[in-house]
Amino acid sequence: MIKLIALDLDGTLLNSQKKISKANKAAIHSAIKKGVKVVLCTGRPLMGIKQYVDELQLLDAEDFSITYNGGLVQRNHNSEVLSQKTLSYEDIQAIYTLSQKLEVPMNILDLNYVYEPAYPVDRPSLYPSLQSASLPFIKCDIDSFKENQRFNKVVFCTEAKFLDQTISKIPADFYQRFSTMKSRPLLFEIMHPEVNKGSGIEQLCNLLNITSDQVMVCGDEENDLAMLEYAGVAVAMANASEQVKKAATFITKSNDEDGVAYAIQHYVNE
Repeated sequence: MIKLIALDLDGTLLNSQKKISKANKAAIHSAIKKGVKVVLCTGRPLMGIKQYVDELQLLDAEDFSITYNGGLVQRNHNSEVLSQKTLSYEDIQAIYTLSQKLEVPMNILDLNYVYEPAYPVDRPSLYPSLQSASLPFIKCDIDSFKENQRFNKVVFCTEAKFLDQTISKIPADFYQRFSTMKSRPLLFEIMHPEVNKGSGIEQLCNLLNITSDQVMVCGDEENDLAMLEYAGVAVAMANASEQVKKAATFITKSNDEDGVAYAIQHYVNE
């Protein structure tokens, strides 16, 4: 029996117009009425998904979201942090040193801001253009942070071709020190080594006494793989990457064909 549904946003719950379809909304509300917990699981900060939380009316004290690709579990109604894994001051310094060597722009995110240390000449970050970049931006000096300050993630955001070239030059030991994922063609994310969507869902399930076999997830991209591997029911969208489809137990319709509603109907509402 499914007790929790975790939903990715872009390419999954949201259609090409970044909207939640009427069918998806109706299916979600039907599942909630059956006692199923519905959780949004995204790389965005909570502020960046507020419109969808409000639209789905996920505003009770026991409604939660998993943000920063699993690095943060929060209550929706008051933003209370229930679980988080963060990067240290030393981590930020090391990543910035690498970004300067690779000449790739870097942004740093915590719960409240997106920080903009000096960018390489003629290569500003494209992160302000993304909808997910909904926090206030602050220009800063990389040495201005306090040594006890904690950060939720770092992003490299630049043209897709240059980003791919950059990623290929990152040393192997870097991937052992951090959790990394390319969540969009122009966006590379760097987090605490234990952070992924699967670990975020596991943290929430532990708090709610829900087991992995009682979880259904829906996703479409690389950063969804860990949650598909965790869940008892792993749903890939028809528009998902081939890697995600191979990890799935069920392939639903596309995000423009109410694929989330189709999966919920198949596993929960029938």
